[in-house]
Amino acid sequence: MADYQEIIASYRGTPGGIIEAYHAVQREYNYIPAEAVKEAAGVFGLSEAQAYGVATFYSYLSVEPRGRYIIRMCESAPCHIAGAEEVIQAFEHALGIKVGETTADGKFTLELTECVGQCQGTPVITINSQPYAGVSAEQVPAILAQCK
Repeated sequence: MADYQEIIASYRGTPGGIIEAYHAVQREYNYIPAEAVKEAAGVFGLSEAQAYGVATFYSYLSVEPRGRYIIRMCESAPCHIAGAEEVIQAFEHALGIKVGETTADGKFTLELTECVGQCQGTPVITINSQPYAGVSAEQVPAILAQCK
């Protein structure tokens, strides 16, 4: 695992560097640790509050530890009408968690998201940003089995 200090330093002087650095840290750790926010504040000449504000402003970024597999259910109107609620209930039942939670083993996090631009195949989920279109509640066990 790459060191967050090295990752952040590599974006020093880059326009929009703090956001790019946060994305890179999150790719490595699956979230942005508090120490990385403090490091970014120093590298980019911001207060810790400002650096934290950037880290928490964008829904894609997270300062909370998350699972290895981040399952996001689209909650847009087309997905909702197509049965998103049944799909999310199936994931909650199969994983034993509610939306916004992570399994005890740290393997899965279940989240809601806005439109992912796959409206031709509603309802849509993403797992680590990979879209799965036309998902039904019956498919949930097979989808989870693919996550190893």
